[in-house]
Amino acid sequence: MFCLPENPVRKAIALAGGPTFVSNQLSLSNGAIHAWIRKGRIASLDYARKVAEMSGVAVEQLRSCR
Repeated sequence: MFCLPENPVRKAIALAGGPTFVSNQLSLSNGAIHAWIRKGRIASLDYARKVAEMSGVAVEQLRSCR
């Protein structure tokens, strides 16, 4: 068995209520949220701060490069 690297964006979105809830709260498309999850980071500091506030995950984890 192998171990997948942790994706803090996936964790934060789940803690905040899921992709649909987060996209509605931020007035973004579901596709935008899923793109963040695929990339493993939120490029926009403003959106990263909002997701961090909603989820309790640190902004630094959401914006870090893999």
